[in-house]
Amino acid sequence: MNTASRPDLSDIDLDDWVERRLPRAWRPYTRLARLDRPVGIWLTLFPCWAALVQASQGLPDLRQVLIFSLGALLMRSAGSTVNDIADRKFDGHVERTRFRPLANGQIGVPQAVVFLAVQLALAASLLLFLSPYARLVAIGVVPLVFIYPLCKRFTYWPQAVLGAAFNWGMLMAWAEVAGYIPLGAILMWGGAIAWQIGYDTVYAYVDVKDDKRLGLKSTAILFGRHGRALIGVFYGLATGAWAIGGWSLGVSLPYVLGILVMAAHLAWQTARIDLVRPEVNYRLFLANILTGVLLAGTALLGTL
Repeated sequence: MNTASRPDLSDIDLDDWVERRLPRAWRPYTRLARLDRPVGIWLTLFPCWAALVQASQGLPDLRQVLIFSLGALLMRSAGSTVNDIADRKFDGHVERTRFRPLANGQIGVPQAVVFLAVQLALAASLLLFLSPYARLVAIGVVPLVFIYPLCKRFTYWPQAVLGAAFNWGMLMAWAEVAGYIPLGAILMWGGAIAWQIGYDTVYAYVDVKDDKRLGLKSTAILFGRHGRALIGVFYGLATGAWAIGGWSLGVSLPYVLGILVMAAHLAWQTARIDLVRPEVNYRLFLANILTGVLLAGTALLGTL
């Protein structure tokens, strides 16, 4: 699918470390878990770390950091497996996803289901190290993990469901560290959802032509040519929610500096969006790793 006008949009590099270094039997499972494309893991981790910092009012306990980091990795990987099982008949017809292991027949559904069961069992084992309240909160994310892959079939807002699931660890962090979830923490979570609607819409513009052809839905299709403005609105909502949420949690004045830097970074992203150049939008999606770094750093600044 390479052309002279633009690069191939596949999200899998067939000449990467997975192909060169791993045994052949391991490769499809590594890709199914997205270990070769860790951007989603980072986008899950940084908001969770920010919540741990805020709930701890400073540097969190290393044991908690380890548990939540492993949980984010495992649940994000499990969610990716669920998504690929559900979308296996679509992925082969989408340029970005055509090399995924279920789409190209490297493994079958039974093997993927067994792999999913192992991922969920490992994630569930981490609950043994959490408080009863945090365990109860954790269970709430499971329906979202299974519902999200189906959303693109009946709603233009799958990004909102994904945002709620991706950032669920923020609520769990407060439940574990503080034993309750204050309004400020809910606002921070809501800001993360708005942020994810923004950046995942940028990502969805990469697939918009294929999704339309397949009859799938997304915020990119809903927003159409108004995408840049509406993504900017959601980035603005995210920044506002983080500002108000942090204020209600009693952060210190340096927190404002971090909010301003994040706002500037998200404004820069919005200005660079090009709805007709998928490769540009993919790079802007990746730039949100820096947004996550800034969010966690801003949370830490707020404890000074």
